[in-house]
Amino acid sequence: METETLAMAQEIDFSLLALFARATFTVKIVMILLILSSFWSWAIIIQKSINFRKAKVEAEGFDEAFWSGEPLDELFDKIGPDPQAAPEKIFAAGMMEWRRSHRQDGRLIAGAAARIDRSMDVAIAKQAEALNGGLSFLATVGATAPFVGLFGTVWGIKHAFEQIALQQNTNLAVVAPGIAEALLATALGLLAAIPAVVFYNKLSADSDRIVGGYESFADEFSTILSRQLDS
Repeated sequence: METETLAMAQEIDFSLLALFARATFTVKIVMILLILSSFWSWAIIIQKSINFRKAKVEAEGFDEAFWSGEPLDELFDKIGPDPQAAPEKIFAAGMMEWRRSHRQDGRLIAGAAARIDRSMDVAIAKQAEALNGGLSFLATVGATAPFVGLFGTVWGIKHAFEQIALQQNTNLAVVAPGIAEALLATALGLLAAIPAVVFYNKLSADSDRIVGGYESFADEFSTILSRQLDS
């Protein structure tokens, strides 16, 4: 009897495609959802990694230009009012408000420092929103994918027990396929969740570090303009 059971089990295809094909409709939907979530998470991870590396290079290049000793007005004229790089956008926002705060006679309108700070804060907020875009999806996948996979596992095991009851047979050949299909859903849930959690934490820290650099620059730039206001 045991020999026959083992022979039947060996004839069953346990490849991933075969497990997916034998799964119930509900478990298939769960697997497809987890696979799509995993692919989308990796797309966000790769895109954000590229964007963050670009942001770091742009920040380093602008810092070198800003602290090169070139007059700020000349640097702003070279960059223009609508630059592409994030640090340049923050600088341009401050410089545009600085120029708007001058009257025709050359005097400054009251409250110029506060307006310049607010202009740069708005520019920083926009850049932070762009940097953090998509990270919430990684957090959602990391938090929910294991439970979605667990739901698929529970449903698959329920189906396996139903097959046992219908066939009135507890042989390995009857139990194993259903259990394997159910466990595949859990595996896919973990496959989607683990990278999402790891890279969410890393990318969030990188984003905070980049935004912190923007805020530090804005503070330094505001201090330089404050000296000119007081002079």
